[in-house]
Amino acid sequence: MSTKEQILNKIQILITNHFKTPEEAFAFFDEDGDRKLSKNEIKKLLKQAEISGFLRGIVSSKLIEGYDKDGDELIDWKEFKFAIDEISDSSK
Repeated sequence: MSTKEQILNKIQILITNHFKTPEEAFAFFDEDGDRKLSKNEIKKLLKQAEISGFLRGIVSSKLIEGYDKDGDELIDWKEFKFAIDEISDSSK
């Protein structure tokens, strides 16, 4: 399993084990309630998913780079849902 797959798997485990729905996970990590996840909010999600501190900054940047479709450097619900669906599909 590649590092990317391991990280995505840890995120999926976090969301599955600690939240009833992906929407609940999104709302939990959206600390300022702006309906978007900032880089710092994503880092907190990664910390909860037990991604090492060294990797969190890199991974949060890569997640934004890979899933931020509108270019605002934030992850909105639609982008988050797309990422979660992709993670779920890759684990099957």
